[in-house]
Amino acid sequence: MTAALPPPSPTPAGVRTLTPVSRILRLCLHALLFGLLALAAGRAVADSAPDAGWVVAACALLAAVYLAGVRTPAVHRSARAGAVWLAGLCAAWAALLVVSPDGLWIAFPLYFLELHLLRLRWGVAAVAATAAAAIGGFLAHSSAVTPGAFLGPLLGGAVAVATVLGYQALYRESERRRELIEELITTRAELAAAERSAGILAERERLAREIHDTLAQGLSSIQLLLRAAERSLPEGSAALAHIGRAREAAQENLAEARRFVRALTPPDLEHGSLPAALERLCSGAPGPRVRFSLSGTARPLPTPYEVALLRIAQSALANVVRHAEAGRAEITLTFMDSSVTLDIVDDGQGFDPTSAPSGDGGFGLPAMRSRAETLSGLFTVESAPGQGTAVAVTLPLPAEALS
Repeated sequence: MTAALPPPSPTPAGVRTLTPVSRILRLCLHALLFGLLALAAGRAVADSAPDAGWVVAACALLAAVYLAGVRTPAVHRSARAGAVWLAGLCAAWAALLVVSPDGLWIAFPLYFLELHLLRLRWGVAAVAATAAAAIGGFLAHSSAVTPGAFLGPLLGGAVAVATVLGYQALYRESERRRELIEELITTRAELAAAERSAGILAERERLAREIHDTLAQGLSSIQLLLRAAERSLPEGSAALAHIGRAREAAQENLAEARRFVRALTPPDLEHGSLPAALERLCSGAPGPRVRFSLSGTARPLPTPYEVALLRIAQSALANVVRHAEAGRAEITLTFMDSSVTLDIVDDGQGFDPTSAPSGDGGFGLPAMRSRAETLSGLFTVESAPGQGTAVAVTLPLPAEALS
């Protein structure tokens, strides 16, 4: 068994794993015990003691019991089996104490085994009992009573307890550091994955916006110009057929550009309308109770408008969850004749908009304001400490949405 070590965690196969330090301590304990047994037996034989045979036999018995426990897997896995083995070991040691005062030396490795195999309270009690037995055995073989007979076992027990407690404290600290490092590595991997996902979504939005604002609008303008040119030509002109084919090509490419835009929209908008995406956002929000309401008649909006309104709603709701300490919040989407308005209201602790921070990774008020102003919209924030917060964005509807 390993001295001064807390029981290592068993592997799935039921075998304990040992660190290099644990293996070294185990080997040191083996060497200490067998060295002391060899010394006790050697002294008895060298001094031609009358009971030298009994001393050698007791040392051999103690060594055999120790080896049996070391080689038995149940002792490594079961606390009950370990306690039984320790009891047998102490019984063999008691037999050695009866025939030789040198059995006193075996108490020191026994201290470590008791503290390792037993719970701390019982381990300390076993160390005290072992020290008392060692003192009693020495006094039974010695006619002179000296302070060393008492101080040696007692100091040895105290050193063993202090060593084990110190090592266990270091072991627990090492385990906490290991768990913290593993948690940090996992968190770093999750953050990297989240950043990659956010980057992919941002790039998809950018591409969708660029395609909509450049290619799609350009092809739409080409169609209008071709239609005007078609009306200006006299009937029967040879150029009309070429203009018609050009209009068809522009129409096909415009449809293809719009398919690209739809394919690059955020996943929340892929399987439904903006109101449906906002309703899913409210139902899945953690923290406060969030309710979604729709006012007016919903109508399809261009992809950049839907993306901007959805992202502003997500940003504002994220701020509510993280900072507002609100009990409830409400998101309202209102369709009017020439504009669409999104309101996010909560009953949280509020803040002073004039001293609000500039942003926190893209979820700040300036980021929301920038999205609204990109589409010629109006962004407002109303809040005060202790009075909740109201965020509103109004976007003018484009001509294609009004028709």
